[in-house]
Amino acid sequence: MQLNDWFHKGMTYEQYVDSMSVNRERMLSIYKKVRLSDEEKTFFAKAQDQNWRVIVLTADWCGDAMLCVPILKRIAEVAHFDLRMLIRDENLELMDQYLTNGKSRSIPIFIFIDPQGEQKAVWGPRSPEVQQIIDEMRSRLPDKEDPQFEEKQLQMYREFQEKISSDPSIWQTVIDSIRERLAQPFAN
Repeated sequence: MQLNDWFHKGMTYEQYVDSMSVNRERMLSIYKKVRLSDEEKTFFAKAQDQNWRVIVLTADWCGDAMLCVPILKRIAEVAHFDLRMLIRDENLELMDQYLTNGKSRSIPIFIFIDPQGEQKAVWGPRSPEVQQIIDEMRSRLPDKEDPQFEEKQLQMYREFQEKISSDPSIWQTVIDSIRERLAQPFAN
């Protein structure tokens, strides 16, 4: 399938939110609170003439998607990006073309396409700063053979979700990272 076909297969942001059952409230809370600066709005508004669209590989259970999707929605409102959401596990043929480090089905993945369906940029699944946070938290986990590993890992993920859903400085790293990824395509 071509990227245009994937785009047309996807749900709107509103349909995605309506279908959510896991991280809906936290995601909507981030959406309500995250703000773009005037300077960021000016930068992202440059995209309005490009008529780009974004395919979003996501899943409701994913903490990274809970963080990044509402931030992308705010950017999309300024840039006039049309978003279409595809659930990762229902779209593995596309997901497997965007593996993280060539092996992981990490999400979210944002695929920016032009009106002809040509890929212009790809972002995801995390800002470098968020990756650093999760790497540091994982480094404190016991060995996988440790009887407490699963319990400690679940606790770590709960702490991670709490941190990323409540800290605006983390949200800013996502804005900055998406902006950096789009700077070159916007210049063309």
